[in-house]
Amino acid sequence: MTDGTMTSSQTQPSGSLLTSALFAVAIFTSASLVFVVQPMVTKLILPLLGGSPAVWNTAMVFFQSALLAGYLYAHLLQKIGSLKTQAIVHLAALALAALFLPLQISGLTGEPDSSAPIFWLLATLVISIGAPFAILSATAPLLQAWFARLQAGTKAGQNPYVLYAASNLGSFLALLSYPVLIEPMAALSAQRTVWSLGYGFFIALVIGLALLIWSRRNMAAAQAPALERSAPIPVKRKLMLVLLAAIPSSLMLGVTSHLSTDVASAPFLWVVPLALYLLTFVIAFQNRPWIPLPVTLMLQAVSLVLVVTMMGQSSSSILFLFGAHLLVFFLTTLMCHQQMAARKPAPDRLTEFYLLMSLGGVLGGAFTALLAPMLFKTVIEYPIVLVLACLVRSPDNKPTTRKQHILAIAGVVLAASVPILFEIMRYNEPFKAFVQDHITLSRLAQFLILGAGICAFLIRDKVVMFAVIIALCTYAGQHVTRSYNYIFTDRSFFGVTRIGRTVDLDMGGDMHVMVHGTTLHGAQARHPQVKCQPTMYYANSTPLGQAALLIQQQNPAARMGIVGLGSGAMASYKRSADTMTFFEIDPMVDRMARNPEMFTFVSDCAQGQVDTILGDARLTLQKQPKGTYDYLLIDAFSSDAVPAHLLTREAVAMYLSLLSYQGVVVLHLSNRHLDIVRPAMAAAEALDAPFLHQVHVKNSESPEYAEASTEAIVIARNPAALEAFKADNRWSKWDAGGVKPWTDDYVDLFGAVRRHMQ
Repeated sequence: MTDGTMTSSQTQPSGSLLTSALFAVAIFTSASLVFVVQPMVTKLILPLLGGSPAVWNTAMVFFQSALLAGYLYAHLLQKIGSLKTQAIVHLAALALAALFLPLQISGLTGEPDSSAPIFWLLATLVISIGAPFAILSATAPLLQAWFARLQAGTKAGQNPYVLYAASNLGSFLALLSYPVLIEPMAALSAQRTVWSLGYGFFIALVIGLALLIWSRRNMAAAQAPALERSAPIPVKRKLMLVLLAAIPSSLMLGVTSHLSTDVASAPFLWVVPLALYLLTFVIAFQNRPWIPLPVTLMLQAVSLVLVVTMMGQSSSSILFLFGAHLLVFFLTTLMCHQQMAARKPAPDRLTEFYLLMSLGGVLGGAFTALLAPMLFKTVIEYPIVLVLACLVRSPDNKPTTRKQHILAIAGVVLAASVPILFEIMRYNEPFKAFVQDHITLSRLAQFLILGAGICAFLIRDKVVMFAVIIALCTYAGQHVTRSYNYIFTDRSFFGVTRIGRTVDLDMGGDMHVMVHGTTLHGAQARHPQVKCQPTMYYANSTPLGQAALLIQQQNPAARMGIVGLGSGAMASYKRSADTMTFFEIDPMVDRMARNPEMFTFVSDCAQGQVDTILGDARLTLQKQPKGTYDYLLIDAFSSDAVPAHLLTREAVAMYLSLLSYQGVVVLHLSNRHLDIVRPAMAAAEALDAPFLHQVHVKNSESPEYAEASTEAIVIARNPAALEAFKADNRWSKWDAGGVKPWTDDYVDLFGAVRRHMQ
């Protein structure tokens, strides 16, 4: 090459197959490293914050912010005219970031404050992995800009955005490999080591690219002036690009919360929405997308109507509901990203385009993870953003026909009638009796919402009308799924907790129930004669209650520790001579359990003082004296999600160290979606600790809230401590069936789901 212009890919070495392959491999490698590290690092930090799904969402805000910083760095680096100088600067930045390897969670920020964990989490992530993540994140736009310079004047140089599809394909494949291959097969320590080696391999690739740029044949391109500047991106177009990026980012965290809250806060669930998010980039930035935009718009409308209709169907299969929510998320995200791709600027403004995209991602993520919990008492940000997405659909600018007006009015009337009917039933007893005698109002409401959804689909190209009907359908669905008359709702970093009022005549009438996420976490009868009767999982007949009573029979002054407060039902077991301490991560739950207007187990039923120690149990229990407890109950759940770090071999070893000689630890292992019993048993087996197992099935003739089906194991330091349990034939010996124990370095929740489904 003899001059600074490149007119033919056939005559210039920079257009060779080797050059293209080297760029592709470098971008693929960096993308894989960036997206494998996200579940890996968040998994490292989970044990410090109780396994809440909010940990992942907050971490995602950090990752998106670091991505923005990386894209800003790539954009500013383009101010340097020489590719040679750019390469030198980038190699220096990569070398400096390598000083933070191997990856680890920094202890500089101390222990998290459970009353304000968000800023602690963000600060810890910045200190721990901020530098290498941001520098790696800059790779996609930076190398695309280099590629465009080296390929200037060729067909490939006119559309470097195709490399972004390759980047996201690498990210997509890396994410899918994490739950299926990496997490089940490698411990966290090994994952960190391999990731560091991958980082070194990427530096070698960048050195190869730098040598390519500095080679004699490419020196002219390296020193050539920047690409000819195109017209600036209009402000309106910039705002639309930011909005189109913000909506998918927000929806991704909303869907993640929906999945994680009801199953488990685990990488194998986190990566599904993120992988689908990346797949939409692969499709949207192809030269010929697999799914054209008109088809996407139609399918997105169908899936959205399906989801808002199912919001009123509480009996639907949870897997079917998850699939439907993932489908509408995927199609809505694809719709937004395809519209972004249609608005992409000329190659000279490539880094500015990615900067706007990244800014939108940060804003969308910050709204869902940081702002929404402060603005809303319930998780309504997800449906709000779904409705907002309706407004960015490609509009039909033709005049609205009479038929479309009729359909819009019909949809509004059908959807709005649902909450009106529920309010009439609430205050009008004759109407309530009529409805209960002839048809369930919930079923009628579902038909009305379905009708409104069909009307919305038929006018889907009239975006405002479509959005209004979808919003009303969503609001109507919330009335159908209300199981209780909620008297109090509050929200914290650890989720939404509600106090509901219901009636159980067999328990004396009014009942107060505590609902966290989608799971019932406690109930108390309000009638004075039965208000101190422990209910549900904590009833005398369940394994948890049986164990407490057995220990109290052996100890006139039992020392009891309870991990997980809930409604405080276990406080009803406390006698005046006993000591009882709850270990609770969420200050909001402690306030609710101690408020007599909500529950009185702690205030009225416990004999004497009941203490609460706030914070994650793995941290707070470590500070307790050895041999303290005669009865230690591990009953920590976030909705139905499992804090896996409380079931590892190291955790069980710590529990055993806190027991008296005759003491026992009871692990409450009831779960709808995971086999967590065998890993817990395997942990006890690995420690040579004797244990017994029990599955208690609720008596069908007992009152609804009197007890609940419960599964638990009891573990002791020595066989003698289990003699009283062995005498009760409800407890039996069992084994882990060859399942590998979980450790702080290895947890296989994907396998737990697979075993549960078998």
